Amino acid sequence: MIQQLIATPSVSCVDPKIDQSNLPVIHLLANWLNELGFKVEELAVANGKANLIATLGSGSGGLILAGHTDTVPYDENHWQHNPFKLTEKDGKFYGLGTSDMKAFLALAIEAAISFEKKEYKQPLIILATSDEETTMAGAKALVDAGKPAARYAVIGEPTGMKPIRMHKGIMMEAIRITGLAGHSSNPAYGHNALEAMHKVIAELMLWRDELQQQYTNHLFEVPVPTMNFGHIHGGDNPNRICGTCELHIDIRPLPGMTLENLRTELKQRLQKVMPAHGFTLEVLPLFSGIPSMETPTESALVKAAEKLTGHIAGSVAFGTEAPYLTEMGIDTIVLGPGDIAQAHQPDEYLDIDRIEPTVDILKKLIHKFCIQA
Repeated sequence: MIQQLIATPSVSCVDPKIDQSNLPVIHLLANWLNELGFKVEELAVANGKANLIATLGSGSGGLILAGHTDTVPYDENHWQHNPFKLTEKDGKFYGLGTSDMKAFLALAIEAAISFEKKEYKQPLIILATSDEETTMAGAKALVDAGKPAARYAVIGEPTGMKPIRMHKGIMMEAIRITGLAGHSSNPAYGHNALEAMHKVIAELMLWRDELQQQYTNHLFEVPVPTMNFGHIHGGDNPNRICGTCELHIDIRPLPGMTLENLRTELKQRLQKVMPAHGFTLEVLPLFSGIPSMETPTESALVKAAEKLTGHIAGSVAFGTEAPYLTEMGIDTIVLGPGDIAQAHQPDEYLDIDRIEPTVDILKKLIHKFCIQA
């Protein structure tokens, strides 16, 4: 199964020239799961994209094993192995999507077939989504549709087999100031957008300090929300007053901080420091953002994962589809056999010795939440 998943390209990219459909992967999974007795539903997301919801058993509880079907783009010149051929070498499986995270879907199916269909007292759902690497359109479509319904979910993103119950959110914003260009010999000829941006940056740094004093969570490696100034461009020549200036920032909020509130406060604070005349300010999301996520320590899923892995559930800095599932009332953890250091890298690989332990953990989670339940 891993071989076939890796051999089926499904790159997602904001550049339409590179972006590919995930339907071949969805159909591959659907054929397997149909043959195994799952009730299979394809949920259209966009042109050439879909989610797959495959259910075995019924009930109001149960467990979701979830993964995204897309991969990031790749540069073949930097790969020593064929990205679309599963290559075994030195105890590793190389291929695009081995670690992040097509292989997990195969492991979830392998765990599911350990039990007879009649044994299921609560549903097991295999969930495969689209566009996690770009727009989160697949996860958002699930929220819009209000499905799937289950009590618990495991997303198999690369965590080195350690359970994750929290991650920060991500928001990236463009701040655009428009003034008036003019000859640099006389400042009165225009309104300098770069000078107005100086006031904006000062206010942002002040706000960042306030946020970091107000919010702290020492369960994260970086225990405070961060704000990065990643890109700025303004003007076109030294002898012209700068007419426009644009700054791009990245904010990583902790659980408990909402993207909506941050965006509202950002606009209000920047509007206050703008000069009264001569400038216009626009604050625009570069993408819709990913909310932060937190599943309580007392969740039965967290406790079970901690016991099975021998690790206390922790936190990561990267974003996942977990907050979209938690929005639907599903206790969610992130737990997968890959390593985040391999994600989005040339010669991505999965350690072969992680496969059997991961299948074993998934079997035990299925038994607890679907068979024993």
